[in-house]
Amino acid sequence: MSGRGTTSTTSLVIWLLLFGLVFTWSAIGPKDRLTWMLEVMPAIIGIIVMAATWNSFRLTSLLYWLILVHCIILMIGGHYTYAEVPNVDWLNIVFGDGRNNYDKLGHLAQGFIPAMIAREIVIRKKVFTSTAWRNFFIVSCCLALSALYELIEWWVALLSEEAADAFLGTQGYVWDTQSDMFLALIGAVTALVLLSKSHDRQLERL
Repeated sequence: MSGRGTTSTTSLVIWLLLFGLVFTWSAIGPKDRLTWMLEVMPAIIGIIVMAATWNSFRLTSLLYWLILVHCIILMIGGHYTYAEVPNVDWLNIVFGDGRNNYDKLGHLAQGFIPAMIAREIVIRKKVFTSTAWRNFFIVSCCLALSALYELIEWWVALLSEEAADAFLGTQGYVWDTQSDMFLALIGAVTALVLLSKSHDRQLERL
């Protein structure tokens, strides 16, 4: 995961160390163990998939670091529950007052990072010849992922009343589901606008 777009041993060790430290901290005394398991599961699945594809489909360094950021967001949210993450008043500047907005940061990342994952896969697999259709597909995938996550939250709420409030994190906001998906849309579009050029340069060096 060096600046050239390839992966160095030192960067890999740093990546794994950071992941391991935050994961261990997150797992020690979380507010609700079931909620923690639900929230960090995507991070666990992600590192398993990356390990399994390390030799066959190694990613760009940009993507590995973005995935780490997303994992850390998930693990922090899992430790405290999203509605009770401390010291996030600064998020009110962006998302407004009256609630803990850490979950909104998580949904923004839910569009931002998956957009770059999808972009790397479709470019390297040469799925599209049109940039416009490629971007449309990427944004659609991010919205589909966001919708799936909202459905999972709904199913968890139906199956487990104890973990429902902590996992949903609606905090009484009636438009929580719609705003979550809208933030995923904003995240996906923002990622494509801001990172496409630097991502292309790393892809050329693979």
